[in-house]
Amino acid sequence: MIDLIPVVLVIFKLFVLGTGMFFAIKWHYDQGPKAHEKKKEKRAVLSAAVKLSAVFVLLLLGLLFFTFVLSRRLGLDLSIP
Repeated sequence: MIDLIPVVLVIFKLFVLGTGMFFAIKWHYDQGPKAHEKKKEKRAVLSAAVKLSAVFVLLLLGLLFFTFVLSRRLGLDLSIP
């Protein structure tokens, strides 16, 4: 009876490690499509951020231009001494 303990424990160990390897491989295989979707989502967020930044810069330049035009019409002196 005592001679069977190592055999049972080795079989149990192989079963546990085999099951763990199966689920690890399955998990990594399932992550493949998710990584592709994540990449698409990241690209969309980056594109939206670039567009938003460009709109912000254009609005800022328009406001600056409007300010200088308005100040000249009001007769303010904006020259650097």
